[in-house]
Amino acid sequence: MTLAAGSHGFLSPTGVEIAFLLVGLVTLGAAVITVTTRRLVHAALWLVVALGGLAVEYLLLTAEFIAWVQVLIYVGAVVVLILFGLMLTRAPIGRSPDADSGNRWAALTVATASAAALVWVVVDAFRTTWIDLDGPAAGSTAVTGASLFQNWVLPFEALSVLLLAALVGAIVLSRKAKAARADEASQPGNPQAGTSQSGTSQTGGAR
Repeated sequence: MTLAAGSHGFLSPTGVEIAFLLVGLVTLGAAVITVTTRRLVHAALWLVVALGGLAVEYLLLTAEFIAWVQVLIYVGAVVVLILFGLMLTRAPIGRSPDADSGNRWAALTVATASAAALVWVVVDAFRTTWIDLDGPAAGSTAVTGASLFQNWVLPFEALSVLLLAALVGAIVLSRKAKAARADEASQPGNPQAGTSQSGTSQTGGAR
C-alpha cells in the first residue's frame, strides 16, 4: 500500500483516478438535475444516468459484484418500477408546475445536513481502514456474496419490500385518480357528463 501510494501523488494522478473523478462529476450533475427538473419522466431518466454512474464508479473500484447489483436492482428494477408508477398514475409528459412545492431552501438545508452526516459517518468508520492491494480483492463476487448472505441476509430481504411497497402505492394512486375522474365526469355541470348522457340517450333512441 505504501509503495503504491508513493509512486504518484495528487499532482500526478493515474488514469483510473481521473476517470473516477470525471464519472463522479457526471453522476453528481445527473443527480442535481434529477431533483431540480420539473419533468417527471426526465427526472426518472436522469436518475438512470446517476445510478449508472455509480455502477461505473464501483467498477473502477474493482467491486464488480456491487456494480452489477447496482445495475440489475436499481437501474433495471427500481427505475423501471418508477416509470411504471408514472404510467399508472398518468403523470404528465411535459412540465409539471406542481412538482415544485416552493420549499427549496428547506430541502437544500436537509440535503446538506444529511450529506454532511453521511460523509462524517463514512470517514469516521473507515478512517483507519486500509486496503491490502497485494491480498485478495475485497470487492470480488465471492467475498461480497459470502459477506452478504452470511451477515446481511435480513437487510437484503427487507430491501426487497421496497419494490413491493412502491408497486402497491402506484396501484393505489392510480385507482384514486380513476375514481376522482369518474366523480368529475358524473357531475351535472360537467360538459363531459352531458356529452356522455347525450351519447347514451342517442344509443337508446337508435335501439
